[in-house]
Amino acid sequence: MTITDVRVRKVDKEGKLKAVVSVTIEDCFVIHDIKVIEGDHGLFIAMPSRKAQDGTYKDIAHPINSQTRDELQQRILKAYNEMPVE
Repeated sequence: MTITDVRVRKVDKEGKLKAVVSVTIEDCFVIHDIKVIEGDHGLFIAMPSRKAQDGTYKDIAHPINSQTRDELQQRILKAYNEMPVE
């Protein structure tokens, strides 16, 4: 998998949500609405999800294995940390 573009939109309000990200894979597939969240142990990503009828949230798109998830998270957090401070 080759991540060819990462676009980060920082969130200006207080709270755990820090940014919303779009990732392009191999210049032919895009995933929108990946969230950068501040957790108890630092930043992490949350994949786009939808609220189910039982009140739980289910991912709409997500990596199938931990290696792919780690690669995706590293690229997103690198892009987030490289953004200029406003």
